Amino acid sequence: MSTLSGANAQQNDTLKILTASEFNEAIKNNNVQLIDVRTAKEFSEGAIKNALNIDFFQQETFNKEFGKLNKEQPVYLYCRSGNRSQQAARKLDSLGFKKIYDLKGGYMGWPYKK
Repeated sequence: MSTLSGANAQQNDTLKILTASEFNEAIKNNNVQLIDVRTAKEFSEGAIKNALNIDFFQQETFNKEFGKLNKEQPVYLYCRSGNRSQQAARKLDSLGFKKIYDLKGGYMGWPYKK
């Protein structure tokens, strides 16, 4: 495991942290599980196109909604700055998701806003 400076971000075989350009390239296929783990209010203020909002702070809803997703398919996560999505990624790892990709720097660092 390697540690990236700044966010205590940890990567392993299941979790990969992608730069904005890597993340953007990966989600160009509209058939991906793209999840925004911010609050509904944050989501309403702007989000990555085709993202589904599942608020990390609403744990019961979070667990229920992620229970509907395919654990064998990659999941692409982001939040505001990268902290919540890291926590969400660790939770998904423990729930048995096989491939989790997290946006480095979160939506604040997303240069592709329209």
